[in-house]
Amino acid sequence: RERRARFVGKNGACNVAHKNIREQGRFLQDVFTTLVDLKWPHTLLIFTMSFLCTWLLFGMVWWLIAFAHGDLDHSTRLQRDPGDGVAGATATFVPCVTSIHSFTSAFLFSIEVQVTIGFGGRMVTEECPAAILVLIVQNIVGLVINAIMLGCIFMKTSQAHRRAETLIFSKHAVIALREGKLCFMLRVGDLRKSMIISATIRMQVVKKTASLEGEVVPLNQIDIQMENPVGGNSIFLVSPLIIYHVIDKNSPLYDISPMNLHHHEDLEIIVILEGVVETTGITTQARTSYLADEILWGQRFVPIVAEEDGRYSVDYSKFGNTVKVPTPSCTARQLEEDKSIM
Repeated sequence: RERRARFVGKNGACNVAHKNIREQGRFLQDVFTTLVDLKWPHTLLIFTMSFLCTWLLFGMVWWLIAFAHGDLDHSTRLQRDPGDGVAGATATFVPCVTSIHSFTSAFLFSIEVQVTIGFGGRMVTEECPAAILVLIVQNIVGLVINAIMLGCIFMKTSQAHRRAETLIFSKHAVIALREGKLCFMLRVGDLRKSMIISATIRMQVVKKTASLEGEVVPLNQIDIQMENPVGGNSIFLVSPLIIYHVIDKNSPLYDISPMNLHHHEDLEIIVILEGVVETTGITTQARTSYLADEILWGQRFVPIVAEEDGRYSVDYSKFGNTVKVPTPSCTARQLEEDKSIM
């Protein structure tokens, strides 16, 4: 049988495609989140076009103001005949914006207004109240665009999933005896020295099920109870930990044996690690999954933490290494029944 598609990839990406969404307008109601979710090339394109379009728009407005006030005609005449009588007659003319000769100069003035570059060659005079109003409006629009786009760039560079890149899971999970009971185990670690505060971890089994009424649920999510001496799902992830789940009568893995494990093509176990990044205070989440052929029966993770020179050393080269250990080749149900008989 062909192995079914993953619900969650090994890198934590959800393998779900959303199609035929009729209410596309909902994305525009939350423009900021939509911009943050875009890919970097699209974000940079919008970032560039937002400034360029506003510069061109207000450059056109400044050109129209100069054209309506006659600034372009007077500046042209002064440039052509600077020493004749016409120049003397127009010397007392006060333009709305000085040194506006064409659309190019209006565009340059628009850039100077919005990004406060200003080289002193062009400036607004008291002659036109409309020019003063446009100056105020462009400054406000420029501040709004700066706040939105710079906030978007900051959020993209500090997204929580970037921190999750240094939270690692073992490539394989194992099933072996622990305290006389069959347990499902995996290893999780953090490559950074800065800790994940209030870290919690949980597991789910995702598989296709059918109800008594015949309703088929293609992706039924079933929580798996984990054992933690501290209580709850909180973990202190200062060094790699082995997370385990006791396979008991309440476990979805209760009737799985090494003989039929690889026949459960629809079995997928999802692991979700959540916590607060110590340095930024942002909540992050790391995910992975294990299919049936990624679960090793009768193996255990090798130790990777050792004490050296008064401190504990972690050897990440052995992070996913396992070793074979004696393990019953039966289901947890059969193991409990055999113990009850004895």
